[in-house]
Amino acid sequence: MADWIAAIILGLVEGLTEFIPVSSTGHMLLLGHFLGFESTGKTFEIVIQLGALLAIISVYFKRLWTLATRWPFDPDARRFLIGLLVAFAPAVVIGFFAYDFIKTVLFETPLVICVALIVGGVLLLWLDRMKKVPTFLEADRYPLRVYFLIGLFQCLAMVPGVSRSGATIAGGLLLGTDKRSAAEFSFFLALPTMGSAVAYDLLKSWDRLDFSDAGLIALGFLVAFVTALAVVRFLLDFVSRHGFAPFAWWRIAVGLIGLAGLALTGGLA
Repeated sequence: MADWIAAIILGLVEGLTEFIPVSSTGHMLLLGHFLGFESTGKTFEIVIQLGALLAIISVYFKRLWTLATRWPFDPDARRFLIGLLVAFAPAVVIGFFAYDFIKTVLFETPLVICVALIVGGVLLLWLDRMKKVPTFLEADRYPLRVYFLIGLFQCLAMVPGVSRSGATIAGGLLLGTDKRSAAEFSFFLALPTMGSAVAYDLLKSWDRLDFSDAGLIALGFLVAFVTALAVVRFLLDFVSRHGFAPFAWWRIAVGLIGLAGLALTGGLA
């Protein structure tokens, strides 16, 4: 397959899956495995994530600007900012100490990804059908305890295939949030989490980064941005109407297809 076609496919997958609970990392790693696509130092895979981040900033720019400029004298803005930092903190600590294990063991094991996709899909189905009256309806008004516990749930996504958004949404639902605000908070939490993860990846891989394929990287970045922009704009309304069951079944299907592919190619041996 031509590299430019692979770049488009991977950019589409990154943008479509980054903010829905299906694990963008799991999809990207499985696709890269089966397409035989891997850039030097994973430069392509790291940089196109910035396209998805830019989509979040574009959609929520007004709220982010308000948060950034009003927090010194607005108690509500300051409280939400503190909540984001509290939720982000566990990922900083665990990610720093477990980085090498995650990147060299978990990210190199397609079987782990497939199993995580299936198990996560089953759990998401259960949560989606759970009859529980939500207590917290606004993402910027959760108690600090809820922010922290959601941050702990997010750390489960360090296992590829679990899904960062899926883990935060699942944690929110278990803690009493409604589906829409749980999905929205996962957007906001993506900014510090993904931003720091990409920055740390670039720092750790700096001596192996290769920008010789700048055109492919730019193409993947643009495709990821446009598709992520569409997802962010429409996801909350979709979740409000349909819940998370469609994403759960998708996870299970991709996991099973991945297992079948590994079996056919000897990847289970």
